[in-house]
Amino acid sequence: MINNKPRIRRAIKARKKILKQKAVRLSVFRTNKNIYAQIISDDNLKTLISASTLSPEIKTNVKSSSNIEAARKVGQQIAEKAQKVGIKNVAFDRSGFHYHGRVKALAEAAREAGLKF
Repeated sequence: MINNKPRIRRAIKARKKILKQKAVRLSVFRTNKNIYAQIISDDNLKTLISASTLSPEIKTNVKSSSNIEAARKVGQQIAEKAQKVGIKNVAFDRSGFHYHGRVKALAEAAREAGLKF
């Protein structure tokens, strides 16, 4: 059994701070095989935009869905979708994952594509 209590504790702590900001949040979740990103409005409790390595646009263009290159593509795609809807500012919610590797690559790609954290 995998013990993820420290990650959950970090996630709850970060989300409390994000809720005080009352901003739309860019939530990232990663597994060993895939990475997922969602832009969530906590006011409406709805997911506005989502992207992942399972989407056909990314899946066909990447060798592996579990590397930094795939995370960058997900970050670019989520930023492009957000700009089409009119979202420019988001709060970055890393879901308790440490800010390195694929999570960092996704965040940097989203910043380069135009999202502001």
